[in-house]
Amino acid sequence: MHKKSLGFVLLAACAFATPVLAQQTVKVQSTIPYAEDNDISDTIKTECPLGTQLAGFIKQYSTVPVELVDGEASKSSGRVLEVTITDAVSMGNAWMGHQKFAKIKGTLFDNGKKVASFKARRNSMGGAFGGFKGSCSVLGRTVEVLGQDVGGWLKDPRDGAA
Repeated sequence: MHKKSLGFVLLAACAFATPVLAQQTVKVQSTIPYAEDNDISDTIKTECPLGTQLAGFIKQYSTVPVELVDGEASKSSGRVLEVTITDAVSMGNAWMGHQKFAKIKGTLFDNGKKVASFKARRNSMGGAFGGFKGSCSVLGRTVEVLGQDVGGWLKDPRDGAA
């Protein structure tokens, strides 16, 4: 057997060792909703597209296949990740300094059964050149990192992760 063939065999063996659930497509709403009991400013909700950004970032950074669906996905069939934005705060501005955060929670279901849930929060002061960024842009940074967090969590979901 050639060395190249052996490498292919080892690679193929590793692929089969991956848990089946880890490779199943996870359905996520294309626009992550705000929690019903949120106290998020109407300005944030109307001016900043946090829900669509977060969904896109979860898909972009996930190591498992993610399908964005319009509306709420049925938990009874396949893998579904329900995520809500529970809080978002936008204090400060480009001149005073940004102080922003977003907070989310989510639950992964497999054929209607809860697999695991999480809570997450990310803060941002705008990063490099924060003084040249608007409030929605800085909040967008928080949901991007949250999307990375959730994307990584989907590979190995642990209940109660924070």
